[in-house]
Amino acid sequence: MHADELKRWRGAERARLIAAREALGSAALEAARERIDRIIEEGFCALSRGVLAFCWPIRGEYDARHLARTLRERGALTALPAIVAKGKPLVFREWHPGVPLAVGPLNIPYPEASPEVLPDHVLLPMNGWDESGYRLGYGAGYFDRTLASLQKKPLVIGVSYEVARMPTIHPQSWDIPMDWVVTERGRYRREGGKLAFAGAAP
Repeated sequence: MHADELKRWRGAERARLIAAREALGSAALEAARERIDRIIEEGFCALSRGVLAFCWPIRGEYDARHLARTLRERGALTALPAIVAKGKPLVFREWHPGVPLAVGPLNIPYPEASPEVLPDHVLLPMNGWDESGYRLGYGAGYFDRTLASLQKKPLVIGVSYEVARMPTIHPQSWDIPMDWVVTERGRYRREGGKLAFAGAAP
């Protein structure tokens, strides 16, 4: 698939998957969020230690703020990504309730002036995910660029829904796969270049 064809195809798939996610409705999304919270809380105990980065949810994405509150109570420091310049890697800035937020691209809030931190773990929302653990995001490449730039790579957990599963996103050389994928069904671990199911939701 040529670059222009891939861009068009990914754009169409992105729109289709976002529409399917939003069509689930608020009650189903909240129920999925609660299951995902339990899966992550019980399956990744190390998230309560160190720096956990997550994303402010938009358009029906998994809302990590509830889990982040629980993990802060257990000792985690939480952070949100911020765009510093177009085409440049993101930075992560400490965030907890009370830290002032500004509004960036896609109307996503970010901490404007809190200290920069390096994440040990990242909860990364996905519009789509494939059988090899690759993520379909919003097309700007910020997270791939950021993960590639970090000297110490964090544990990256992609979070999405079963409805967003795809055979492939046709990954390119710059695409970085998730270490784990979590959906309302359970956990998937990446091993040997493929995702393996590692346990159902409680």
